[in-house]
Amino acid sequence: MTTLASWTATAAASACGGRAHSNWTAAGVSIDSRSLTGGELFVALSGPNFDGHDFVAQALEAAAAAAMVSRVPPGLARAPLLLVEDTEAALIALARAGRARSAARLVGITGSVGKTGTKDLAARALSTLGTTFASRGNLNNQIGLPLSLTNLPSQTHFCVLEMGMNHAGEIAVLSDVARPDVALITTVEAVHLAYFRDVGEIAAAKAEIFSGVIPGGTAVLNRDNPHFAYLAKAAGEAGITRIIDFGTSEACVARLLDYWPTPGNNRVSIAIDGRRLDYVLGIDGRHWAMNSLAALAAVHALGEDIDRAVTAFAEAIAPAGRGAMRPLDLACGRVLLIDDSYNASPASMRAAIAMLAESGGSRRVAIFGDMLELGDDAESLHAALALNLEQAEVDLVHTAGPLSAATHNALPHHRRGLHAADSTELAPQISATLRKGDAVLVKGSRGSAMERVVTALITADNKGDAMLLAANGNC
Repeated sequence: MTTLASWTATAAASACGGRAHSNWTAAGVSIDSRSLTGGELFVALSGPNFDGHDFVAQALEAAAAAAMVSRVPPGLARAPLLLVEDTEAALIALARAGRARSAARLVGITGSVGKTGTKDLAARALSTLGTTFASRGNLNNQIGLPLSLTNLPSQTHFCVLEMGMNHAGEIAVLSDVARPDVALITTVEAVHLAYFRDVGEIAAAKAEIFSGVIPGGTAVLNRDNPHFAYLAKAAGEAGITRIIDFGTSEACVARLLDYWPTPGNNRVSIAIDGRRLDYVLGIDGRHWAMNSLAALAAVHALGEDIDRAVTAFAEAIAPAGRGAMRPLDLACGRVLLIDDSYNASPASMRAAIAMLAESGGSRRVAIFGDMLELGDDAESLHAALALNLEQAEVDLVHTAGPLSAATHNALPHHRRGLHAADSTELAPQISATLRKGDAVLVKGSRGSAMERVVTALITADNKGDAMLLAANGNC
């Protein structure tokens, strides 16, 4: 863990062109009065449904060192404040100053899927080589990334930041603030199609990351992706002369040679610049092996020791909702829960289905919610999952949501499970459908709230309702 950056009143005011009331020093920056630990600078952002100025008093009561405001809240004229014209613009200015004063070499990561996983693995790998700071969770948007940079300690060796978007132009802003040494694009897939005409436009939006890369920087690109040539050309047009490609092709600088799935102890073999490395990866799924390869390609791009970096992967665990595996003792016996409920897209659905196929359960059970932001192709993309489920020999598929009805209807009858209007309706029905030895995958977009199904299963874990489920013939 690294200590968060500190800001004096003078330094913060200078960075964002504000005026400080009193002389204070803040240990970090926060935008949420509920999660303050004390000593931070609270930034009073305003949105369509809230105004952070309403929570300034609460933040100061929670021991915030000061508050950044665009107007002085009633009764707080003598409080420690930083008065600015616009708090969001001032947060970005503070982020630029935070980046400028830090010696960290920065890896910026974007892509349609795999951003957070690759970010976490890259940070884990780099932490074996020096002090490393990474954005927490998925703080990857036009508020989250600047917030991360305001907390970047000046003496950190490495920084790893995720950059997300759902509209054109957003990543260019983030890259311009972050100024990455290495720009990594995990892949380009059909996500956020509600906001783009086609996947080609998504590739162009992802290529915006190149605009902020420092002179002499490197692009790390997925050669297996159909948009590799376009991205490589875009990197060159942005002045990036060094490209490191990763994937399964023999032409790749960083190549995945083999992957042997063994839950919690997966074996991965790669080659970087023709030199073979073998390592253990604690997270299950071939897509995680590819994430680890991309992370090592970024380490290599920085010229760091990949032999030391790979030692970090054996103890890696999947973040909650992103493929974490958990055995549950239900009334029918032990089942394996694969919690991938955090989000979903067609590409990540296919990867999760492949992980379910590798899980070794006596039955493979998938529980899917809707994939959102897919535009006019949403129904056909949901229906297309039926083929992936067939190929993976998934035994039973439960679905929730109006779009997932297309998946349900496209499946043969012997694979169709329950279908419900939403996850709230589906969640309490799932336990009764399971059998001892099942491997159970739960996945859906954030708006589908499939974590409700996960919570219901965990709540049923070892609750002693064997009599009820036995009556259903599933024990």
